[in-house]
Amino acid sequence: MTALIKQLSALSDEALRQHFLALPPEDLRLRFGSSLSKEALNSYVDKINFEKDAVFGVFDDSLKLAGVAHLALDPEHDAAELGVSILPGHRRQGIGTALFKRAEAHARNHYIKILFMHCLSENRPMVHIAAKSGMRVVAAGAGETDAHLELPPPDAANVANELVQDKVALWDIAMKAQLLSARKFARAITRKNELG
Repeated sequence: MTALIKQLSALSDEALRQHFLALPPEDLRLRFGSSLSKEALNSYVDKINFEKDAVFGVFDDSLKLAGVAHLALDPEHDAAELGVSILPGHRRQGIGTALFKRAEAHARNHYIKILFMHCLSENRPMVHIAAKSGMRVVAAGAGETDAHLELPPPDAANVANELVQDKVALWDIAMKAQLLSARKFARAITRKNELG
C-alpha cells in the first residue's frame, strides 16, 4: 500500500477513536507509555486541538485509519512532539516512516526548529524510525528514550510538497469511497438475484 497521508480535522475524531480502540493493549502501552482505558482514549481524542496541533492519517482500502501521527506543536518554544501508531495489519509497509516525514515537513513549514519524540525504549519500531530519520536518539532513563531533530527553515519545495500530498490523499480517499460504494451496490444486486 502506498502511504498517501491526509491531514485530519476535528471531523475525523470518530475515525481516530476507532483507530486507537483497534490497537492491541500492548501497542497502546508502547504508544502512550502506559495502558489506557476506552475512556482515557476518548478523552485524549477530545483534547486534541486541531487548530493548534496537526494530526495525519493513512486510510486503508476500507477507509479505516491504518496509521496516525499526532504532531503537538509548541510554537512558543519552537518545538513539536510526535507520536505515531500503526495498526498491526499495516506494519512494515513504510507507513510509520511516511507519517514521520509528513509531520517533519509540516513542522518545518510552521517554523518549528526542534522535532522530538519520547517513547519507551522497548518501542523498537519508533526508535528505529527516529534513528533512520536522522534524529539524535538518547536513553532518557527508566526504560525511556528521547529523540530530537533540528529542522531547517521551510523552503518553497517543502511547502509545495505538503500541499500536493494533501490533495493527492484527498483524491485517493474519494476513489476508495467510490470503490466501496460500488462493491456494496454489487453485493446488494447479487443478493437480490440470489433471492429471486
